[in-house]
Amino acid sequence: MAGQSDSTMSLFSSEEIEFMAEDEMVEIVPNLRMDSLNFICGDYGPFYPQLAAQVPLWLALALKKRGKCTIRLPQWMSIENLTRVLEAERDSHAFQNLPFHYVEISRLLFDLAREDIPDMYMVRSLIEDIRDVRFHKVETNLEKFTASTVTWKNMSAMEVNVIRAFAGRALQAFYKHDNEQQTPDTDRTLDKQPQIPTDRPKRNLKPR
Repeated sequence: MAGQSDSTMSLFSSEEIEFMAEDEMVEIVPNLRMDSLNFICGDYGPFYPQLAAQVPLWLALALKKRGKCTIRLPQWMSIENLTRVLEAERDSHAFQNLPFHYVEISRLLFDLAREDIPDMYMVRSLIEDIRDVRFHKVETNLEKFTASTVTWKNMSAMEVNVIRAFAGRALQAFYKHDNEQQTPDTDRTLDKQPQIPTDRPKRNLKPR
């Protein structure tokens, strides 16, 4: 099954990663009063008009579809912050600090809450540029991949998913290669040992 950890190192599908991203917390502004909502994962509310509240993204989108709230744009999605992040991504080999599910969160908000995003097309363009720069870094790092340089930080879920299968197989190959070099070849060792001749003449024992 996709996403299961097994010998084939199968990848998560984009739908599975998006499903996990829906547990991220966002801020909503209700437009009516609602009692507390009780779920297995926790209780949320009560909600009051124009009083911001923190809820999981999946709940925010469900309330948004029913016209019961607006979703506040996360601070990291502001044009000022995205512009700064894009410049830093271009100027550095390191990955800048963004939410682990920044790709999935932004895509869900673009699709289902676009009217709550000021300058949506500008925000979308900046995020796409950031994603392109970061994926270029992923490709560059994979070209230079060695077992001693696995120190990538601040990678997102989608970026980790891209390199997951490759990195896993590459590390296995490195470790297997190192072990083969350290393990002596027993066949060759035996070949190098001096052979004891077996055709020496037998000595006759003298009777007492």
